[in-house]
Amino acid sequence: MDIPVFSDTWFMNEALKEARAAFDKDEIPVGALVVCNNITVARAHNLTETLNDVTAHAEMQAFTAAATALGGKFLQECTLYVTLEPCVMCAGAAYWTRIGRIVWGASDEKRGFTLSGERVLHPRTKTTGGILGNECSTILKEFFRTKRKSSRNNGDIEPGLN
Repeated sequence: MDIPVFSDTWFMNEALKEARAAFDKDEIPVGALVVCNNITVARAHNLTETLNDVTAHAEMQAFTAAATALGGKFLQECTLYVTLEPCVMCAGAAYWTRIGRIVWGASDEKRGFTLSGERVLHPRTKTTGGILGNECSTILKEFFRTKRKSSRNNGDIEPGLN
């Protein structure tokens, strides 16, 4: 199947490459891109374990890199592509960047910003969810399946199973 270049699907495939890089580093596999005028200005993935920083989500890393690349903190002409629906922290950061659009793959049924019921994003920010949702969900499920298997093999007790 041919995927049109510069489509949401094309850019989400690029974000999935970042998620795979996170997976390979034993980070929760979430990848993100910031795109302006069909040019990727930032690529990032989760680095919470690597940096020992709970705020080092893919989106936060991408916002910082994009602001540096563009020379300004506001990203109103840009789109964030992220493989997992942003959490409230990342949605709040998106508000402050004034990002023009957010496109995500898998919905986060436990911690996604849409669960808050509040308008967390900037009023002008547009959203699209579910782009390559199955693929984005699959890499996350595989990561946690591997983690659970490893925990059982090491004799660790899984949270909630005591």
